[in-house]
Amino acid sequence: MLLSKITNILGFGGDIADDREIGWLLTDSRSLTFPAESLFFALVTNRNNGHQYVQELYNQGLRAFVISEVHPEFETLHDALFLLVDDTLMALQQIVAAHRREFSVPIIGITGSNGKTIVKEWLFQLMQEDCKIVRSPRSYNSQIGVPLSVWQLKSDTQLGIFEAGISMPGEMANLEHVIHPTIGIFTNIGDAHQENFVSQQQKITEKLKLFTHVEILIYNADNPHVDAEIKQADFKAELLSWGHQPECYLQILKIKKSATRTELSISRQNVHFTFCIPFSDDASVENALHCITCLLYKGYDEREINKRLSQLESVAMRLEVKQGVQDCLIINDSYNADLNALNIALDFLSQQAISKKLSKTIILSDILQSGFQPDLLYQKVVELVLARNCNKFIGIGEEIGKHAAAFSAIESYFFSTTEAFLNDPVSIGFRQEAILLKGSRKFGFEQISHKLELIAHETVLEVNLNALVDNLNYFRSKLHRETKIMSMVKAFAYGSGSVEIAKTLQHHRVDYLAVAVADEGAELRRAGIRIPIVVMNPEKSAFDVLFENNLEPEIYSFNLLNSFIEAAGKLALTDYPIHIKIDTGMHRLGFDATEIDNLIELLKSKNQVKVRSVFSHLAGADDQRFDDFTRQQISVLNTCENKFTKSFSHRILKHILNSAGIERFSDYQFDMVRLGIGHYGVSTLPEVQLRQVCALKTIVLQLKKVKAGETVGYNRNGVATEDKLIAMLPIGYADGYDRKLGNGLGEVFVKGKRAKVFGNVSMDLIAVDVTGMDVQEGDSVEIFGDHITITEIAEKLNTIPYEILTGVSRRVKRVYFSE
Repeated sequence: MLLSKITNILGFGGDIADDREIGWLLTDSRSLTFPAESLFFALVTNRNNGHQYVQELYNQGLRAFVISEVHPEFETLHDALFLLVDDTLMALQQIVAAHRREFSVPIIGITGSNGKTIVKEWLFQLMQEDCKIVRSPRSYNSQIGVPLSVWQLKSDTQLGIFEAGISMPGEMANLEHVIHPTIGIFTNIGDAHQENFVSQQQKITEKLKLFTHVEILIYNADNPHVDAEIKQADFKAELLSWGHQPECYLQILKIKKSATRTELSISRQNVHFTFCIPFSDDASVENALHCITCLLYKGYDEREINKRLSQLESVAMRLEVKQGVQDCLIINDSYNADLNALNIALDFLSQQAISKKLSKTIILSDILQSGFQPDLLYQKVVELVLARNCNKFIGIGEEIGKHAAAFSAIESYFFSTTEAFLNDPVSIGFRQEAILLKGSRKFGFEQISHKLELIAHETVLEVNLNALVDNLNYFRSKLHRETKIMSMVKAFAYGSGSVEIAKTLQHHRVDYLAVAVADEGAELRRAGIRIPIVVMNPEKSAFDVLFENNLEPEIYSFNLLNSFIEAAGKLALTDYPIHIKIDTGMHRLGFDATEIDNLIELLKSKNQVKVRSVFSHLAGADDQRFDDFTRQQISVLNTCENKFTKSFSHRILKHILNSAGIERFSDYQFDMVRLGIGHYGVSTLPEVQLRQVCALKTIVLQLKKVKAGETVGYNRNGVATEDKLIAMLPIGYADGYDRKLGNGLGEVFVKGKRAKVFGNVSMDLIAVDVTGMDVQEGDSVEIFGDHITITEIAEKLNTIPYEILTGVSRRVKRVYFSE
């Protein structure tokens, strides 16, 4: 779209001196690749302000900005175009809504609590050979993600498929204006984001606003709440419901499941169909029925639908990071290959490579259905790759190989097929590289991933970085815009892996990190963490480590303070930042309130240190029995901090709230809060559904048929009262699985059901009772995660979630992914 047209859409008249095509709408300053073709929207959120990045982007060549604030430094940017609006997010949506109206092609809009991305991707798989499809990248379904998705519509697009998600009332009307779907699919309704809606009925009503102007609406009529709300809404659209009731557009007559497939017997207007899908779980059946309904409406016959259903693949909705051979890091993003998805993945590659000091390699397949002519497409790829300073490029496919000359500025190799690459010495020559795998499905890049991954213990701790950020943003929503966040990453980031967690938190602009000991902070510095790091338990023997890595100590006693001042003095340091801990009633570490006057007198007489913050710890913020004591602690901190404020001219931060405190005592957030266990999905409020960040998973190692009267395991405690099928899992107390969970107390989640631990927990193995379940060797098993939460396990063991998370052994591989 021409820049002049964009200005007209926003209500600005006049000519543009340097009119040009805008191909990229930029909302994140870190993702700039094509300055001349980009328009930056300075979004303002409760935690960040895009206007502070305008100067940086200008220095990188960007010249077009949509702003809602005028900063003094903008006056010096003489050749920049500033479009001043009331709301930059609304401007973004307004521009893309106008772009959407230029296309008369069918647009499928998908919403619901779960399944949006699966249905979108399956529809793409099922119809991609018939038409050119544009779809949302990954789960781009937010107020920002939707316009960035719809902006991809091009002149040769024949079908658009976009998902829309909301977290509170009033949001869907904006997304409907942008997507303006002609076909609607309502996947289902669940508990996600329920905390912002007064009832499930209200949430359904809000989501249905996406379908205000659709011609066709597809939904599951077996959900009575959804069915009732849709019928009450009196849509003008044709309702294509599916379910067991005879009045449904598609009536389900029978569902027959086996281990790996499901057979669906369906009737439409007294015509019977049989469809088979290569999945057997309930969620996949529901998602497939949405797709089948859509394909029948679009005129596909039973035979063709079955042919395509048989080729359906599970959707890898996450970007995985795994350790590779020869000190490499493997970033597996074989989800789809297009320019937008490539741009997103390259950002992630850069973050990982820089923090681990690895060279950057990308393995990319042919890009299909891009909407660009091949010459222009691969020139864009070259620009993206060079902009991220990649060191090596490997192209796989006939088409990309034709454009090998365009990649002459980088070490590059080209192969016609994945098999040709795997048989070439290049495939075993990787050393200390961060390797991004980005390929269209038909190229089978999982073969490359399997070859390059470091084979390790089958038990892994999966860490969902998107869930971490979602939880961070939930707590941010409780805070004033100016309130800072100190994220606690001590104890190996509560067992989840401090470096990856710290990198993610830094990327999402927390203000401080906190570790327990100096060595933890030094590890983060070596990994490229630049933001301030506080060491909560500084040891005198580690002062040198503090100074070398610019780590800021917690100071809790005169003894420690005097020693630190002496050490700083020997290095001729001045104004070294420290954080003063006040004991307000917890009676662990900290200065007593009676010592504050003497402490201030000492600090004023020394120039080696400078107080950065004054803080304390709450003893029982998560327990309403101690609310009076909590307020008493806060009062003591206020009294002490006031003395500091009156005694020093510089700003001193004050903080006392932890995760529970943020939720229950947000009036006392002061200058900063400390967020710990809340990052990982633990809330003190039962109505709040935070996302589980960590999932401990293993596999079924072996199945054993045990006859009645026989026993399993040490001490023969697992006694079979009847013939049983026992699954052996490679996890034990050496991995952090508590021995007390043996003999039926503990449960695991496998093939959609819970199974009890059978007999004792040993060092490396547990047995679980899977009698009557369709379980196979190699099946994935959840120890804790979405279905069995760490809070549930903690309650069984009469302990706290902290202990469960931090107890996961270091020998358990951490696997990080982004959805």
